[in-house]
Amino acid sequence: MKSRFAGVRPQPTLRLRLTLVYGAVFFLAGLTLLGVTYVLFNQQLTDTFEQRFGAEPGKTKQMIFKVDGVTLTGDDAMEWMRQQELALRSGARTSLITQGVIALVVVGGAASGLGWVVAGRVLAPLHQVTATARKIAAAPMADRGLHERIALDGPRDEVKELADTFDTMVERLDHSFDGQRRFVANASHELRTPLTLNRALVELAMHRRSASPDVKELGESLLDINARHERLISGLLLLARSEQEIADRSPVDLADVVTHVVAHADAGKTTVYEVAEPAPTTGDALLLERLVHNLVENGIRYNLDDGTGWVRVVSRTVSEGKVEVEVSNTGPVVPPYDVPMLFKPFHRHAAVRVVTASSAGLGLSIVQSVAIAHGGTVRARPREGGGLVVTASLPRDRDRFDDRPLPL
Repeated sequence: MKSRFAGVRPQPTLRLRLTLVYGAVFFLAGLTLLGVTYVLFNQQLTDTFEQRFGAEPGKTKQMIFKVDGVTLTGDDAMEWMRQQELALRSGARTSLITQGVIALVVVGGAASGLGWVVAGRVLAPLHQVTATARKIAAAPMADRGLHERIALDGPRDEVKELADTFDTMVERLDHSFDGQRRFVANASHELRTPLTLNRALVELAMHRRSASPDVKELGESLLDINARHERLISGLLLLARSEQEIADRSPVDLADVVTHVVAHADAGKTTVYEVAEPAPTTGDALLLERLVHNLVENGIRYNLDDGTGWVRVVSRTVSEGKVEVEVSNTGPVVPPYDVPMLFKPFHRHAAVRVVTASSAGLGLSIVQSVAIAHGGTVRARPREGGGLVVTASLPRDRDRFDDRPLPL
């Protein structure tokens, strides 16, 4: 896939452009000053010769010069005077133009260097603004990055106003995200109580001796709907929790997590294969277990129904700084363009109906949130022949298993 910046020529930086503009203006002003000086000097030189050696109107002026013991008068004296005037003008031209241009180049180069330094000092606050914005954009979690502030010190100028406005905007976004997460968590907690009460009342009505078959059938349907709502609420709670920063981290081996999840998986007609190699990391053990559980559950749910389907779960260490959990499965063909949408909340495969679906559509979005909260990433690709291959990469715990060689 080609980048949208491919083929675009690199543009000069603002600092370089300011330096070039400053240098060009300086050279233009210097050349103008040099030209005006030359014109004024030449005019002054001509006026001086006319005043000293020119004759007044109506009078005749006789000039006598003695040069190298030879006395010059009349036309010879005038010719010698013209030669002296031409030589003086030639020397002035050489001094003003040639040496002036050299001096202008030297001083202009020094001025351009000074302009480069000054432009760097002036643009330094903008670099701080850019660095902070880049840090927020590259943060593994939106709320963690939104805690960053520029906090620019200096005079109250345009750049300081820009930095303060940026800080205000980020602060409002930070409060907005925090409020949204608190709302989801509080609403989910509040909804759990009536759902639990509904389940208890339905079960009580179903288990009465006088309950008719229609009541029991209706109760089963209501319990299925209630269970789906409970899974949805639990998923929202887990999603809100996984989007928070992991403050307390403990060592976790993903091989143990994979073994535990596979042992308790309700596979049905699907065969689950396990390849649990050491994969040490750090984080919240319950969230990491939920990550692997959702991947395995997703692989089992969206699989073949004829008994030939399988799910393969692998944990491994891939480099000095990274471990992975990979879950692949058979199943329906997934279009490549639909893969990014699978990580969106409440998104389900096209073949799954929304009303009767057993999934709330939060499985892979929770996987992605848990991975990002632990400083990792999740990627997926369609498997050839149908199904999906999902890989969660997490930072490796270098304090554990350092004496074990990496797999080849």
